[in-house]
Amino acid sequence: MEYEIKDCTEKHLPEILSIFNDAILNSTALYDYKIRTLDMMHIWYTEKKVANSPIIGIFDFENTLMGFATYGQFRVRPAYKYTVEHSVYIRFDKRGMGFGKILLQNIIAKAEEQNFHVMVGVIDTSNSVSIKLHENEGFELCGIMKQVGYKFGQWLDAAFYQLILNTPKQPEDDK
Repeated sequence: MEYEIKDCTEKHLPEILSIFNDAILNSTALYDYKIRTLDMMHIWYTEKKVANSPIIGIFDFENTLMGFATYGQFRVRPAYKYTVEHSVYIRFDKRGMGFGKILLQNIIAKAEEQNFHVMVGVIDTSNSVSIKLHENEGFELCGIMKQVGYKFGQWLDAAFYQLILNTPKQPEDDK
């Protein structure tokens, strides 16, 4: 299938919203209960842009968003400045076609371009497809937090995966 990788813009927010809301309603990919609104997505988008966090999309030949990847600050303490937490979401009817791998590889490359050192993914332990995807791209399991979420009438365990990048070349402490 033909596709194009490019940055998502504000005009793609309705499609991003649809992908997010499907994940909220039908999976444990997001530990949220309530669907998001377009107003919430505008705030999310603005926060991503202010933080210089990419939102990379994979589009079909009709310019329809099939999935996206992004990352943001892992924790707010200054010593975590070289670490980001990423997410990859694929539209429900485009899963299993290799788009997650393409997006993950692209978001890793973007993190390296921006001189981050560690990427963290938090994956529900029941999501074997995402776990395999991350392991195939070199992510390593660094811990499982048991029963930290509750959704669909069951306790959820969150697996933390990390990938150590070869950047930055000259890390610095804040002065």
